[in-house]
Amino acid sequence: MPNRDIIVIGGSAGAVPALKDILRRLPADLPAAICIVLHIPAQGVGILSTVATAAGQLPVRRAESGMAIENGHVYLAVPDHHLLIDDGHLVLGRGPRENLTRPAIDPLFRSAALHYGPRVIGVVLSGMLSDGAAGLGAIKRCGGIALVQDPQDAMSGEMPLRALEATTVDLCMPGARMGDVLPNLVRERPGAVLPIPPQIALEVKIAAGERISSDALADVADPAPLTCPACGSVLSGSDMGHVVRFRHQLGAHTADIASKQPEDSTDEALRFALRIIEQHAERVNRSGWPTIARMYDARRRISRICRHDSPRHARIGCSGAPDAEGAAMDDADCANWAHQLRSERRLLTKAEFDIEQGRRRLRKQQDLLERLQRAGHDTRQAEHLAGSLERTLVEWERHRGLIEQRIDYLERHVAPHESRAG
Repeated sequence: MPNRDIIVIGGSAGAVPALKDILRRLPADLPAAICIVLHIPAQGVGILSTVATAAGQLPVRRAESGMAIENGHVYLAVPDHHLLIDDGHLVLGRGPRENLTRPAIDPLFRSAALHYGPRVIGVVLSGMLSDGAAGLGAIKRCGGIALVQDPQDAMSGEMPLRALEATTVDLCMPGARMGDVLPNLVRERPGAVLPIPPQIALEVKIAAGERISSDALADVADPAPLTCPACGSVLSGSDMGHVVRFRHQLGAHTADIASKQPEDSTDEALRFALRIIEQHAERVNRSGWPTIARMYDARRRISRICRHDSPRHARIGCSGAPDAEGAAMDDADCANWAHQLRSERRLLTKAEFDIEQGRRRLRKQQDLLERLQRAGHDTRQAEHLAGSLERTLVEWERHRGLIEQRIDYLERHVAPHESRAG
């Protein structure tokens, strides 16, 4: 039976000092390979020499696709590629960004859990937001060991806190002590091999850049009544233990990251939607599918009316009247518009239900926080979770407002013609 021979380490802001402490304490005959992801800008340079200097006796290499994994070696993720572990070799993936970054920590952790299961040791160091939390949970579900830097020891404690909230870790300690503990852990015999959840395998494929069908994604994530603040695409949510994650056409992130993304204006969102719809309509027209083309044309007219009626459009002095093309609707247009209106109303009902559930969770967390305060216990983690729930709830309510705006647009322009669509 092999030992625990795969160590995966992830960190972000403030992680380099802890990483140096770990690497300089590891022996040259370490019977394990180490893979490291630090959040690196797309044009980032210089991190290799920094890590190599700290590693001392261990050789440090920039990861390359197909590179064999050897014990006693350190492999460092390169900019703008996810670092993934396959069976005995490395893979550089060009899948979508996760948690706003590529390379991201979660893909590395999930790929290690998928292929090495209980032989993996995952380490989360200092950083902001929550990258690594979901991946560390995947390692634990596959039988691996989870280590987290003590948030009080970390320069940025949010990432370790998120990891502690997401799963039951085996050790939480200062970064300087991890280098002494890891050599003992890697020489231990791993536990039994556990079944791999299908969601982990699917997420690894996505990170590698493989195309995944909507049906496959629906098996592990449910469409949410939300759109991404960055790209406007529909989000699909999955609840992985205590980590709520959202995936969309440009990547994946946790709920707290979604709530911290800058909010685009309604006019900007409508402009983006109109551009996408027009591109789809043009492709369908060229393909010779007139019925589908008419559906996209109706959606395009709705989007144009919405843009003309948006508050920002009025502020900059553009005409508020729909164009002549949008004024004339035949029976097929009316039917398509009415169908869109019904779909938006269903989304609104689902959004209101989710918001009410979120409010209940927030009230329970606030009650727990009050009890901890009265008992004199440490309340930092409870306060952090309550704050995250509040930010997420605000984001959900904002998206409900956007749905209501779309319904208002459709009702004002579709209602006069609904009798024809019926």
